[in-house]
Amino acid sequence: MASSRNKRRTMSEINVVPYIDVMLVLLVIFMITAPLLTQGVKIDLPKAHAKALSVKQTGPIIVTVDQTGQYYLNISNHPNAPLPAETLMTRVAAEVALDKQSNGQPRSVLVKGDQAVPYGKVVQAMVMLQNAGVDKVGLMTQEGDGH
Repeated sequence: MASSRNKRRTMSEINVVPYIDVMLVLLVIFMITAPLLTQGVKIDLPKAHAKALSVKQTGPIIVTVDQTGQYYLNISNHPNAPLPAETLMTRVAAEVALDKQSNGQPRSVLVKGDQAVPYGKVVQAMVMLQNAGVDKVGLMTQEGDGH
């Protein structure tokens, strides 16, 4: 009597469909979260031709003045939240004193002002930094278009 049952061959190929599904889900997650990872306040910097600063071990302290005249600090706990002037001065003074004490060289301090903000607000930020003990303050710009 002949056996009529079919012998099944074992499948020796890897099913890649679940891996493709996982990769597509990860791709969608990264596409959604990547724009949210940009840090900082949206401002329109003035354009100028200047040499880029050399990169140091610690990043510079950046005080941002947005177009409404509010102040932001990149080293604060919430860099996207506006800070009152007194808080900004206190935090910068503490950071500058800590840098001078730890390595003897002050960290570079930059003001990043929107080109639509009144000039007086940028000057106020520079005066606050001077009152906080900062000796040298730089202004940030974008690279110009050649004119």
